[in-house]
Amino acid sequence: MHLARYQEAALKTLQPPAVGTDPILIPLLGLIGEAGSVITAYKKRLRDGAEATPSKQQLREELGDALWYIAALAHKLDLDLEDIAAASLEKAKDRWRATPAHERMRFDEGYPAHEQLPRKTTVTFTPTPKPSGRTVIVVTREDGSTAGDPLTSASHIEDDYRFHDALHLGHAAVLGWSPVTRFLLNCKRRSRPGIDEAEDGGRAIAIEEGISALVFSYASRHRYFEDIRHVDHELLMTIDHMTAHLEVNVLRAADWEKAIMTGYGAWRQLRKHGGGSLELDLDAQTLTFIEP
Repeated sequence: MHLARYQEAALKTLQPPAVGTDPILIPLLGLIGEAGSVITAYKKRLRDGAEATPSKQQLREELGDALWYIAALAHKLDLDLEDIAAASLEKAKDRWRATPAHERMRFDEGYPAHEQLPRKTTVTFTPTPKPSGRTVIVVTREDGSTAGDPLTSASHIEDDYRFHDALHLGHAAVLGWSPVTRFLLNCKRRSRPGIDEAEDGGRAIAIEEGISALVFSYASRHRYFEDIRHVDHELLMTIDHMTAHLEVNVLRAADWEKAIMTGYGAWRQLRKHGGGSLELDLDAQTLTFIEP
């Protein structure tokens, strides 16, 4: 049965609420009650063992009642059940399925070669003592030239944020996007001033740095993803909102999660060894650590 036909049939059995009653409240409370019935059935199995497993018929009835209330509630909210189902599938695809290789965009395709992110390159992180007694991280490109300023963790507590350019390289490797990496590798798209300003300029760089700091704060509370493979959906949605006006917004939440995990895998290795090199491979979407 199509969901539209189901919703239409379900509404024929919808009873009018009592006078003065909020018409949304009855199906809303009914949905909560039926969800509770499903939970109660499973609770009995946990308490009494597998022999107390509810029958398929019982579960079908409980889930059917919940579906009826969902159809009624959707009607009261002027929503279409088929549209709800389609949007739910799209949300799940965005969250759990990375963009297939044949659908991935190259944001700098058609630009001069020197304005494209290198398909493969190596970036080195070298701890360097300063006369002041501090040790900074100097990041160098494959040709030995310096990429950006020497980095400290800029914190009262040493948390090795000084290696955080690995996180930007993770974005570049998986997303094919990173204004910070474009700056570090000197491949900003200057031939198109509008793109250079809006996509590779100061605001875009600040947004990516903000994402880096936001995710680092989250990661510090989750063992820097040492044994974690997923991040909260709310964090990914915040990133989506932050990048809503940028070209990278066409990619999925699953792509961002993969980029985050890729960057932190490399960051943990740099932290463990106190430096080293990272090989960036855009075609393979990898960021490989090379011991110093």
